[in-house]
Amino acid sequence: MSMWGGRFAAPSAEVFTRFNDSLPFDYVLAPYEIVASKAWSKSLQGAGIINADECQQLLQGLDELAEELKQTADLPVRDRAEDIHSWIEAELQDKLGAVGRKLHTGRSRNDLVATDLRLWLKAEYQALQASLISCINALIQFAKRHQATVMPGYTHLQRAQPVLLAHWALAYVEMLERDHMRLQAAVLHMDQSPLGCGALAGTGLDIDREALAQEMGFQSACENSLDAVSDRDFVVECLSVASLSMVHLSRLCEDVVFYASGEAGFFLLGDAISSGSSLMPQKKNPDVFELVRGKSGRVAGHLQAMLMTLKGLPLAYNKDLQEDKEALFDGVSQWKNSLDIITYSLAHIEVDSNATAEAAKRGYSNATDLADYLVSKGVPFRDAHEQSGKLVLQAIDKGVSLEQLPLAQMQQINPVIAEDVYPVLEVEAGLQARNALGGTSRQQVKQALVRAETQLNAQKAELKQVRQARLSDVDAIYELITYWTGKGEHLPRPKADIMQAIHTFAVVEVENKVVGCAALYVYGTGLAEIRSLGLKPGLEGRGLGAAIVHFLLGQARDLHINRVIVLTRAAEFFRRLGFKDADKSRWPEKVMKDCELCPRKHNCDESGLEFYLYTD
Repeated sequence: MSMWGGRFAAPSAEVFTRFNDSLPFDYVLAPYEIVASKAWSKSLQGAGIINADECQQLLQGLDELAEELKQTADLPVRDRAEDIHSWIEAELQDKLGAVGRKLHTGRSRNDLVATDLRLWLKAEYQALQASLISCINALIQFAKRHQATVMPGYTHLQRAQPVLLAHWALAYVEMLERDHMRLQAAVLHMDQSPLGCGALAGTGLDIDREALAQEMGFQSACENSLDAVSDRDFVVECLSVASLSMVHLSRLCEDVVFYASGEAGFFLLGDAISSGSSLMPQKKNPDVFELVRGKSGRVAGHLQAMLMTLKGLPLAYNKDLQEDKEALFDGVSQWKNSLDIITYSLAHIEVDSNATAEAAKRGYSNATDLADYLVSKGVPFRDAHEQSGKLVLQAIDKGVSLEQLPLAQMQQINPVIAEDVYPVLEVEAGLQARNALGGTSRQQVKQALVRAETQLNAQKAELKQVRQARLSDVDAIYELITYWTGKGEHLPRPKADIMQAIHTFAVVEVENKVVGCAALYVYGTGLAEIRSLGLKPGLEGRGLGAAIVHFLLGQARDLHINRVIVLTRAAEFFRRLGFKDADKSRWPEKVMKDCELCPRKHNCDESGLEFYLYTD
């Protein structure tokens, strides 16, 4: 059934229909079309266009259709409708008759498809965030397993300086963490509803578009109807984040392919993630990593195609925009599948630590350490660089390593070189020398792992619906604090104080209701405290309290706060989260601010614990 046939005297040609219709791929939007249609039905009733009984019939019919689609997701594809909008409207008319013909009052396929696509992407973003977090976690676990392993670091694919294998893995953690932040930003940028903007000029009905947006779970409504129906920035941004993340995965895959090659021999890929050759029996191929590397070009291609589609489009809607869906659907699918397979595969990589250690010693990768040694003796760096290079050349001529050169030969280049040069040239000494923040020393890598896990736990907390508090949460936070104050667990806090400090609070939601809170209070000395932690009674044991703490530790990490403290009667809970017992008398900030006000100050039964993010 056509939604626009009245103006036409003859039917469309079959060849045009096959080229024009989008139902074969946009049918996946059906659940979101139903969400939008239910919200629109309620708005039609609110505007007085349909009565309560008609609204109820529409809602019931849409619910029945949703159940049918749950059983058979590709049900629309079996029909000959033009698109998912006309299919659902036709199905409703079959169920409800004339009432079904009222649903499309005041709306257009232009604002409807833009709404459906945003709703689809909002749902996909949750799955993408989970896949990103899982991949980050797999890299962190890989780093922890190989924290002691030394390998050569490369520039220009030439051995450069020794690094820890964990340091290599954590480099990709950093990349994927940035991808996660970009994804979060993309969610915020597209969280507005186009519904109610009509074909291009807005609806002629008395529709409360902000209430309509809230009904569908959007933060707000789009504010310009021309932009709303033709905007596909959110598609471009998603494909942009996906493309960059796929580039990061591709770089990781290139490293793994090289490290698993016979030339390097660092990695051994498990049978579960490898394939063989149809001709050469000895072959074990890294197909997983080559495929992900190849798929990065496919996703980037979708981005370029979408940019070119939008480049010359005038306002407002044009049929060119139908090209957005297949690119977006496939780009998101390839990105998620790639993240998931890398997550799985990292657990099936064995590392030959002897081979990596031997390789780290070769290639004169300690030449920089020799130059640094000369600098420590007062030699200008440019001279030290040249002298170290000359000694490398002599070692190459002799076929020995730098540390195998006799001292007398070294002293011919510079007499300041003494016996103490040999310990400096050891691989371990070179590692430990790189002890500045971000370096590959064992201490720095250990601290980097703590920060990475802290960030990971904060990201997991967001999946549990932990978020930054808003002013609208003040009443719920006040209720929680007042309850636990009555139990003797918190100091009382006036509502005005909570409002003033709302930016310090995080909350956790269950079924869109605030059920827990805590605050990260930063003292003037830079010390931070997690305080006012509390959940609604009966919600213990679900990980909600831990999620709030992890979220706040993530904020502390972002603020470069070194130490976070707690004063609590639930010490074991915080110990499980990585906090260590501490002497609370060393916290003069806390003693001066709160302890003097506490009725139990002379008989305190709380334990002090602390968490270090940058030093241990």
